[in-house]
Amino acid sequence: MKLFNNNALMDVIRCDQNEYLIWKWSTDNLHNKRENAIRYGSSLRVKEGEMAVFVYKQNNGTTQDFITGPYDGTIKTANFPILSNIVGLAFGGNSPFQAEIYFINLQGNNQIRFGIPWFDVFDPRYLDFSVPVAARGTITFNMTDYKKFIKLNRMIGFDLEDFYLQIKSAISKHLKTIVTNAPTQNSIPVIQIERKIAEISDLIQEKITEELSDSFGINLKRFDLATLEFDKESEGYKELRKVTAGQTTKLTDATTDINIVNLSENMRIQRKDAELQVEGKNFPAHQLDQQTEVLKTAAENLGSMSTVNMGGGGMSAAGMAAGMMIGQGVGGQMAGMVSGLNTPLTPPSVPVTQYHIALNGTQQGLYTIEQIKTLIQSGQFTKAYHVWKPGMGGWELAENHPDVSSLFTVVPPPPSSSAI
Repeated sequence: MKLFNNNALMDVIRCDQNEYLIWKWSTDNLHNKRENAIRYGSSLRVKEGEMAVFVYKQNNGTTQDFITGPYDGTIKTANFPILSNIVGLAFGGNSPFQAEIYFINLQGNNQIRFGIPWFDVFDPRYLDFSVPVAARGTITFNMTDYKKFIKLNRMIGFDLEDFYLQIKSAISKHLKTIVTNAPTQNSIPVIQIERKIAEISDLIQEKITEELSDSFGINLKRFDLATLEFDKESEGYKELRKVTAGQTTKLTDATTDINIVNLSENMRIQRKDAELQVEGKNFPAHQLDQQTEVLKTAAENLGSMSTVNMGGGGMSAAGMAAGMMIGQGVGGQMAGMVSGLNTPLTPPSVPVTQYHIALNGTQQGLYTIEQIKTLIQSGQFTKAYHVWKPGMGGWELAENHPDVSSLFTVVPPPPSSSAI
């Protein structure tokens, strides 16, 4: 766009880009073929949220003028302190001056997509197999300290694509380091590393945030590692997959064998316990059978001792006496064993009903009916109390519960002499 001023072509310096970080303005004026030759008095328009930087190349280095938007006016020395020392008066202030003009976006977020080609990652268990891994993602950043940015990047001859390449190179360095060490530090197989992609992304962001600020003058807002991709056609990936699959099968088989052994042992122990329980229950009867057989044999032997040849056949008095004594002993012992089997078991105790009591939200208990009766007699329990026991749907007033309300009709014991 051209403006006419004193029959001379003037420049309109502005940025019409919608999305940008740094945008360099250049002149195509017919009145001067030299790039960056700008006429004093040209129009400058800077929108809200952006800045125009005039960079002058001098023998002793570069200097800058900063114009922060919104601004819409002509280029005058009053607004450009550096310019006042550069523009000569030989042409009445209309001579062209040399400057590179950059527009910087101070508001919007900027995003760079990155892709890192194959690099080798090793599983710490199988260092003979390298697996090629590639990574893709994005970084989101903005500009918070423009003077630091200009100082670091010098601006003269600034190239945005080269700037982005430098940032991607810094990202690549840290990403490769962290991803390569992840299998060892996280104790996971390489082919399962994607399970840790969120943690790896956070580690990379932590590493590069300070470097991007110190080295490039930008503020990193987000780092997003989108994918970690394996070269599944590589020999390393195929061999590692085969080895780990074999190890997984062996582990599964070993685990199954161990579980079978444990199950068999548990069944054997349970069976033995069951046999011991049966034997324990039948032990008195078994003991009676054994002792009966012993006593029976002893009686038979003693009976044969009682038969003595007395000429006409007959019983020996001594044998008969001994047999009677043994018989009494056998009978007594068997009676004892039988009585032991028939000894009645002690019946279990009958559970005593107990109540919770509550007044004004304060809960107490547990109390038996007898204890509640004592509390009533001492005046510590009244009809205003609520009661509850297991099996009741909810709390009830003491005067409404049949088991408790009847206690209030009991005549209290006579007062002690001290109460008279």
